[in-house]
Amino acid sequence: MVINILVLVTYDVNTESGSGKKRLRHVAKKCTDYGQRVQNSVFECSVMPDQYVRLKNELKEIIDKERDSLRFYLLGKNWDRRVETLGKDDSYHPDKDVFIL
Repeated sequence: MVINILVLVTYDVNTESGSGKKRLRHVAKKCTDYGQRVQNSVFECSVMPDQYVRLKNELKEIIDKERDSLRFYLLGKNWDRRVETLGKDDSYHPDKDVFIL
């Protein structure tokens, strides 16, 4: 049985040009395909290991490596002991909350 891992994806895309704004939208859309936005440029993605590799590769193809930055924080399968929230918390629980579209 493969267990999902939680990955925190953060990004900074240079939006000084029209192409940068397009990249920003594309990065956000791709992250939405894999997880939930928790802050402006921060996504929590509960994924299987192969999905994590796919996500990284897909994002790598979108960004401008000279102008943009991506960071991936692997919180693993026991992430709930590593995440602490102070203040307003409207977040979801990636392994318990179910969204029906």
